[in-house]
Amino acid sequence: MQRMREIPPRATPEGDDGYLEELTKAIFRAGFSWRVVHDKWDNFRRSFHGFDVAGVAAFDVPDISRLFEDASIVRNKQKILATVENALTMLALAGDYGSFHAYLRSLDHLDYPARVKVLTGQFKGLGRTGAFVFLHSVNEDTPSWHDR
Repeated sequence: MQRMREIPPRATPEGDDGYLEELTKAIFRAGFSWRVVHDKWDNFRRSFHGFDVAGVAAFDVPDISRLFEDASIVRNKQKILATVENALTMLALAGDYGSFHAYLRSLDHLDYPARVKVLTGQFKGLGRTGAFVFLHSVNEDTPSWHDR
């Protein structure tokens, strides 16, 4: 069986929900088979209510418990909790800057390593490779894979 090697497509999300979806996808891909995450992604969208930032930020204990038991997604408790916390962070940043895209523009003065440091410090479960995948996926400037 050939291992899936996928370069995520680059596209600027239309809104904050799209940024949360791509951030979550980058986090869930870390340490898991990209194929598994890819094959379950429609279920993730359903389970996380289309990645509506305000909706996910409002998830309560019953919502989170439901996700822990949802066999149609990857049931990694840390990554599920990170998604809810990241929605809260993204909601706050979008509130402060007008949108998450505008927040990213506020980081344009930073070089790539500094931007990664800021993002990995703010978002739970986001490491350096996940930050690269996220920034690449949302059409931000990134170095080549080997130069990152």
